[in-house]
Amino acid sequence: MKQIILGTAGHIDHGKTSLIRSLTGIETDRLKEEKARGITIELGFASMALPNGQHVGIVDVPGHEKFVKNMVAGATGIDIVAMVIAADEGVMPQTREHMEICSLLGISHGVVVLTKTDLVDEEWLELVQEDIGGFLKGTFLEGAPMIPVSSVTGDGMDTLKQTLSELAASVPQRRTASVFRLPVDRVFTMKGFGTVITGTVISGSISIGDAVTIYPSGVESKVRGIQVHSDSVEKASSGMRTAINFQGLEKSAIQRGEVVSTPGNIKPSYLMDVEFHYLPSAKKPLKNRTRIRLHTGTSEVLGYLILLDRESLDAGKTAAVQLRLEEPVACIKDDRYVIRSYSPVRTIGGGRILNPIPPKHKRFREDVTQGLAGLRENELPEIISFHVTQAGYAGLPFSDLKIMTNCSEKQLTGALSGLLSKRVVIQTDKESRTLIHGDTFSRLTEIGKTFLADYHKTHPLKEGMSKEELKSKFPAILGNRVFTLTLNHLVTDKSVILTSDTVKLATHTVELQVDQELLKKNIVSAYSDTALTPPYFKALCETLGVPVNKAMDVLLLLTTEKTLRKAKEDLYFHQSALEGLESRVLAFFETHTEMTTADFKEMTGGVSRKYLIPLLEYYDGKNLTIRVGDTRQLRGRS
Repeated sequence: MKQIILGTAGHIDHGKTSLIRSLTGIETDRLKEEKARGITIELGFASMALPNGQHVGIVDVPGHEKFVKNMVAGATGIDIVAMVIAADEGVMPQTREHMEICSLLGISHGVVVLTKTDLVDEEWLELVQEDIGGFLKGTFLEGAPMIPVSSVTGDGMDTLKQTLSELAASVPQRRTASVFRLPVDRVFTMKGFGTVITGTVISGSISIGDAVTIYPSGVESKVRGIQVHSDSVEKASSGMRTAINFQGLEKSAIQRGEVVSTPGNIKPSYLMDVEFHYLPSAKKPLKNRTRIRLHTGTSEVLGYLILLDRESLDAGKTAAVQLRLEEPVACIKDDRYVIRSYSPVRTIGGGRILNPIPPKHKRFREDVTQGLAGLRENELPEIISFHVTQAGYAGLPFSDLKIMTNCSEKQLTGALSGLLSKRVVIQTDKESRTLIHGDTFSRLTEIGKTFLADYHKTHPLKEGMSKEELKSKFPAILGNRVFTLTLNHLVTDKSVILTSDTVKLATHTVELQVDQELLKKNIVSAYSDTALTPPYFKALCETLGVPVNKAMDVLLLLTTEKTLRKAKEDLYFHQSALEGLESRVLAFFETHTEMTTADFKEMTGGVSRKYLIPLLEYYDGKNLTIRVGDTRQLRGRS
């Protein structure tokens, strides 16, 4: 059988709590202050069986203007609203505000209950009903049943129950969702049980023993026990008024406004993109960056409303806006919300969430405003494409996409298969299923080619750029896998050539200018002629009358070609001289197990210490020899 939640709404002292008591026999005002003052302050809960056998949970909300935030918390998740209007007073300010709130929360089924009929005569009752009919025009309750009742005499109660039965039968089954969510509306401690929370399960289901996370705090626990309408059960599903007892969870660790869900299924955010309807009852245009009170689920959070495509919004108009909040909230796409002004406090608008975890938008960006409009109108593949585009170089994990679309894994996987095959989006990480847009990936490949072109222009005699240096030029937010994917793509399409040390454009070749060719010849000649006693490079540049920075490119080319070898800073040897000396060292070790510094000096023809020590260390570094005490041995010889 369907799970139905009935909620009350209406002005203070119009008999909401008395109505529930008459229907169910349950007193929903439980606080001492409520009993003393005779008004409802906190949410009250009851349940009843209707004539058709349908069981309904009931949420009683406060009617006083000071407790509207509690009313909004209670109205979240209800299927049928009983708009309670006292026959002796008719439509009052909170009647109007509660009606606006119910409309903004997307409630579409309800009944008008005309209470306190024992206090008025028939003529007055007819006048009040006519007045209420005018008030209901244009609202979701236009044409709804209007049932006169008296909680004192019991008149009309049977008719109301029968009407509720018919309404309950017409309420559609809640959409099946795999993600369990329960906005917390009450937290208390029960002796022998510990911490207990209550709320209405708005999607999914939960069972005893399941692991849960409290959002946005991130506190984790396990379900110890579940009750629905005071009966212990193994499982609670969408639409049920539920009490859950947790293992080892302190009362202070959770509060009203938080959401109980399964681990990893929600991502708290300080930002929300929303479709905002500014109520026609507003008295003046709404300015950009207005401070507001956001009510979503059972939470109330302060923040600012950012108009993305205009400076002000006229009453009665609707626009896509971004909410920037002072505390994080835990929502998913299509959740309903209500906005109340900061001061004086009054309901000014609301609507549904378009993206619960968006990036921060710059104003007056046409691609953003068009994209947000598309979230209301477009098909799933287009919506996915927009979100992945907005994620930029960081990419979008599949888990985030589920929250942004409120779609099942099966729906998303089906839509993504077509986008991936056409390379509209590209998967950069198989484990997290992170996606990057094809256009974004194309920009990355162009960035890579541009950096390499600039590098070749600045260093024409270098063979290429190191892989790590190229990576450092890319956006810092880019992960290793995306960089590797970009580089591999450039290699595959033959735009670049990758070696173990360098990356270069496939079109790049090292070409010396005429003066550089001459300089190269002179440098090679100088090192070749001096063999094992070469000049230091800076001194050679002075001898040749060439600036060091100009000669450095030629030197790097010679070391890349391995014509010259670096022994230490500013000291280079010709490759042929080093090869000749290496042959003599190897020949020495054919008949000796150790080589002294004196032995090595003799092989070099008696070079001075400024060359002798760098040469010894060069062969050590090359892993030809190894120092043992004051002698050298051939490395690898046992």
